[in-house]
Amino acid sequence: MVIALAAATLSLLSFAPEAAAQIRGNVQAEESQSLRDRRPEPPTLPPVGRYVAESGEGFILDRSGRHPLLRFDRRDETWVLRPSAAPRGDVIYRNDAGQQVLRVTPGGGMTVYTPGAPGGSPASFNGSGPSLSPPTLGPVLLFRLMAQRSALVSQAVGRLVEVNLDGDQSESLCVEAMIVTTESVVRIARSPSARQYIADLRSITIVEGPRAGVTYSRGRLTVTVDPDEGLAGRPSSARVIRAILPR
Repeated sequence: MVIALAAATLSLLSFAPEAAAQIRGNVQAEESQSLRDRRPEPPTLPPVGRYVAESGEGFILDRSGRHPLLRFDRRDETWVLRPSAAPRGDVIYRNDAGQQVLRVTPGGGMTVYTPGAPGGSPASFNGSGPSLSPPTLGPVLLFRLMAQRSALVSQAVGRLVEVNLDGDQSESLCVEAMIVTTESVVRIARSPSARQYIADLRSITIVEGPRAGVTYSRGRLTVTVDPDEGLAGRPSSARVIRAILPR
């Protein structure tokens, strides 16, 4: 009996180091898996905030409504963004012309794409910002704005260009479209290579309809907005320019 007990004790002692190593390995593996599963939560950001890219470009991102809205500093245009899934769980936000504007990682990292940084520039939260919802002007200010926009375009083109607004469902949306459209025409007029394509421009008209769109024919530029879609129902400058310039 004593011999058998001694043999059993020696047997346990001989396997003890291997068993302990196995236990340590199991514990370490469980801890590693636990750390992998314990991913950091993305930062909680306000619905409306201001961000600054490493390239120096600042912008407001408004996610308080149905569609995310973005406006760069010192720009008049508000971009309506549309999300799409990307590899590694990222989300890409594009404008209505399909151009990539933002890329956001699951951890909250953000990259903004601009003409000055087409390859993307990391952006970080810089504080709160104003809402990008368009205001309502009223008839007096609206008429004044139409006259100002007509004068702006006429001066850039070199002839009288009428600016008309025909809508009664969403004044603010029509005003947004008018500003974006006239700015787009001015940009074309200032381009030596593109100016020729608005040589016969005589009028710019903003109308309401069941579907957003842009047409340019016989000197008439017509932009249709869809009030049911909010700002997403207003064509962007990219779509306006694309309708005027030949592909």
